[in-house]
Amino acid sequence: MARPDARTADPSFAERYRAMQARDARFDGQFITGVHSTGIYCRPSCPAVSPKPSNVTFYLTAAAAHEAGLRACKRCLPDAVPGSPEWNLRDDLAARAMRLIADGLVEREGVPGLAARLGYTPRHLTRVLTAELGAGPLALARAHRAQTARSLLTSTTLPVADVAFASGFGSIRQFNDTIREVYERSPLEVRAAARGPRRGGGRGDAPGEADPGTVHLRLPARAPFDADGVFAWLAARTVAGVETTSISDDGRPVFVRTLRLPGGPALVELTPGDDAADPSILVRARLADLADLPPLVARVRRLFDLDADAVAIDASLASDPALAASVAAVPGMRVPGCLDPHELVFRALIGQQVSVAAARTALGRLAEALGERAVFAATEASPTVLFPTAAAIAEHGHEVLRGPAARIRTILEVAARIAGGDLPVSADRERHDLEAQLLAIPGIGPWTAGYVAMRVTGAPDVLLTGDLALRNGAANLGLPRAPRELAALGLRWAPWRSYASMHLWRAA
Repeated sequence: MARPDARTADPSFAERYRAMQARDARFDGQFITGVHSTGIYCRPSCPAVSPKPSNVTFYLTAAAAHEAGLRACKRCLPDAVPGSPEWNLRDDLAARAMRLIADGLVEREGVPGLAARLGYTPRHLTRVLTAELGAGPLALARAHRAQTARSLLTSTTLPVADVAFASGFGSIRQFNDTIREVYERSPLEVRAAARGPRRGGGRGDAPGEADPGTVHLRLPARAPFDADGVFAWLAARTVAGVETTSISDDGRPVFVRTLRLPGGPALVELTPGDDAADPSILVRARLADLADLPPLVARVRRLFDLDADAVAIDASLASDPALAASVAAVPGMRVPGCLDPHELVFRALIGQQVSVAAARTALGRLAEALGERAVFAATEASPTVLFPTAAAIAEHGHEVLRGPAARIRTILEVAARIAGGDLPVSADRERHDLEAQLLAIPGIGPWTAGYVAMRVTGAPDVLLTGDLALRNGAANLGLPRAPRELAALGLRWAPWRSYASMHLWRAA
């Protein structure tokens, strides 16, 4: 049997090989099977005959497979699956780099910009990523561009040139060469292949010709997937002018909001796919710049926690009799992330110690007074206000904010620090550092810092025992209500205490 190299030693080669032999779809996206006898790489559930162990190498990233000279399997489409949960669970340099690469930072600022954001030199960053993931930052970004391009080619009618630049490629020639190398097809051949029988795409996979200027995408989720739970969470916290929620004619929730992206404002509509066996989120977006598509996709994936390993999480939490019934009732519960990290900070600050309804009112008033108006809207009913920037809140927040003077001072202080660059808040932050930096600001306590870390970075192991509703939910399940006792008991839910928190909130 081939020996695994160091970067694929956990889980072991034997464990991965057994998952591949079983064609276990739970592992799709978590690792890649490289088959050197055929020169292709596959998802673990590929229906092809299992290769001999001596011909197999397992990779953590498509980029590593590309670097080894392999191309994507045309049969199983290994990049048409949810991403690896590793990059949300881990908090090391490699995971933080992967979160930034998915957000399109390399395309906007290059490898030097990526390294600077992470606090390392480009040489050190390249060395670490190559050692841990099998490819450096340029190769990882290139693989991400290829995956984005394939998704656009197969699910939109955008001209091929637009697909190239929306995916982050610097030239048409570079785009064509990369697609041919990775998929062994030209871009037009990739698109033509997708016109055959669909793979459980559901309604909305491809845009209607009568809807020019709008991009439609389908983002796959790892099953089981409680999409309704995330939509209900968003609906309960909708900010007037910025967001709207409704129910479609076929009974599915619809969430629409404005969003500030690197290239300008966007209007985004999100709704769940209609295939429970192949769950997904359908995205319809009007963008000021097509190059904003990769960061939008990354943020939607974080918002819905699409890459979570729900099977492992549910199995762990269900082993506790206190949570077993809740897990059985709502399998695949997710921890909602956020589309705008700065906005989430102000939502948390304004929402602490007040009801959800009161927070919505205050946030709506703030958005109406200080938010910019979007330059486009799809319909008269669409939201038109962009949530205020930190700079706008720092300068004019005192004119709008109401409540205790100490809380207003805290909000203005945080706004000034974010606007000045002294308080970076983004998905790539190291979670404990972000919490510590927030806690150092007068007026911010453990609840606010933990809530921000949980939703901005996707931290999976946060139990907000200071939250009244969460403690009420614990009491409803027969668990201790006192923060200290609940925190001690919650140790048995590690490393999934954020997901346990969602079950306790539901019980409330």
